[in-house]
Amino acid sequence: MKKNIDGFTIMKWFVFLFFIVFLIVPLLSILIVSFTGEPVNIFGSLISISTFKETLGQIANFSLESIKNFFTSSRYLTSLLNSLTLSLGVALFTTLICLPMAYAFAKTEMKFKKTLSALATIPLIMPTFIASQAFVLMFGKTGWITQIWNNWTGKELLFDIHSVFGIVLVQILFFFPYALWPMVAAFKLSDVTLEEAAQNMGSKTWYTFISVSFPLAIPGILSSMLLVFTVSFSDFGTPIILAPKKLNLIVVEAYREMAGFYNWSGSAVLTLVMIIVAALFFWLQRYITKRKQYGTISGKPSRQKLIKSNFLNRVLFIFTASILLIPTLALGSLILSSFATTWGHHPLPNGYTFDNYVSVFSSSSNNIFNSLLLAGGTLILSVIIAIFVSYFVVRRGSATLDIASSLPLVIPGIGLGIALIQTFNTAPFALTGTALILIIGYTIRRMPYMIRSTIGTMQAIRKDIEEAAVNMGASTMVSAITIVGPLLLPGIAAGSILVFVTVIKETSLSILLASGKWAPMSLTIFQNINKGEYYTASAMALIMIVIVIVLQLVANKLSKNQNE
Repeated sequence: MKKNIDGFTIMKWFVFLFFIVFLIVPLLSILIVSFTGEPVNIFGSLISISTFKETLGQIANFSLESIKNFFTSSRYLTSLLNSLTLSLGVALFTTLICLPMAYAFAKTEMKFKKTLSALATIPLIMPTFIASQAFVLMFGKTGWITQIWNNWTGKELLFDIHSVFGIVLVQILFFFPYALWPMVAAFKLSDVTLEEAAQNMGSKTWYTFISVSFPLAIPGILSSMLLVFTVSFSDFGTPIILAPKKLNLIVVEAYREMAGFYNWSGSAVLTLVMIIVAALFFWLQRYITKRKQYGTISGKPSRQKLIKSNFLNRVLFIFTASILLIPTLALGSLILSSFATTWGHHPLPNGYTFDNYVSVFSSSSNNIFNSLLLAGGTLILSVIIAIFVSYFVVRRGSATLDIASSLPLVIPGIGLGIALIQTFNTAPFALTGTALILIIGYTIRRMPYMIRSTIGTMQAIRKDIEEAAVNMGASTMVSAITIVGPLLLPGIAAGSILVFVTVIKETSLSILLASGKWAPMSLTIFQNINKGEYYTASAMALIMIVIVIVLQLVANKLSKNQNE
């Protein structure tokens, strides 16, 4: 019996082919290089007999030498241990800091909640390497806070920003939103009647928190902690700016092995280790989220009763405002630096000018255009793939596509960049340095955001609406395009803004894959910082941040209109 090939079958194979070529094969390439010690040309082997024989010869020389080098190299092992320790510390301290803040937002009548919530979005609009540079402006040897500290105490430094403490500080203060809002949701979901019952029996607010509120929120808190660990472990922007030379971190080591020494085997092994660690903690986070949630059963929902204690609200407000003040000052420092003529000997710049912005628009306008063009291309490709993935996962139950579309979540940006370089550095697909490989890399890295959004919307669309159109004579493809497509627009709109914003801020892939011709803003800012052109770097960073803010305002507006 001959099987009919319709449009959906073709698109399904197209989506599978995309994941195989640009995700599975690069990961396979990393695995092979880890055991052969040299790059292999998988695609070249498919069209050339000589290349195929060469690849077979490389695979025949299978060896555990590179893996052995990892476990016997004190530098590699130290970098892994340092990264694990750093990330665990960041996850722990971030959770401890977010606990009172989340409780304040969820359970109390703390004043100025809307203002504080707005300030809590600042870490989300600043890439970590820009945040790190802002902290150098504040706490570096010539930073303005350092100047004030020196004038008050006579001591040279408040602390060394180029240290483990500096990295931890930046990551805590710019990753806490990843933990804060899930923890707020966890506290809000706890059964209010239990807390009221405890208080009616004479329990104090602090004891009610320890014995009732906190235990009910534990799954959300643990999930948030593991998420922060994964984000911290994969972060490239903070350590590349702040890590001292003596501090080895695995993400920086992988970058240096690839970009500095062209050590294919070393970079492959480090990438493999990063993926394994990130995947383990990602799995733990998902496991806790899905399997360890618990709550209470009650006859009817209870209205949240907020705590009115003036003393508690004041204490929580002071604590929350103090935490949010530092990222706000970092953004303010960046703004001042973008207008500064010179800055470093006094708490404020010696003069102000628009020349930094004139320089950016005259010499780097193409980088702004590149960022917008690459983000636009990524958005189009992400939308196309996400629509069909969500359809096949929800309507056809494709577990394979669901797993494939989730894989990028466990691959650090540097790891994905190394995998793409090792796979697409030679003919027939010599794509390294082109706009196409950047768009594909961005799409793979950020596409899960779009897919999660469209899957959620797809699940809310009743299947019988689509079936009615099919029963009236429309093909499955036509009914999906004309009926399901328009209903997916809210999910597409929400996911689109998130994809566009994250691509604009993307650093690790840009640093590894972009050529001078296609350098986006993030790469240009990074290069300007390395060259000591701090004021023009600050100006371009602020332009990037403004673009991100505008896009987020648009997203909020669209979300508000959809809910009305």
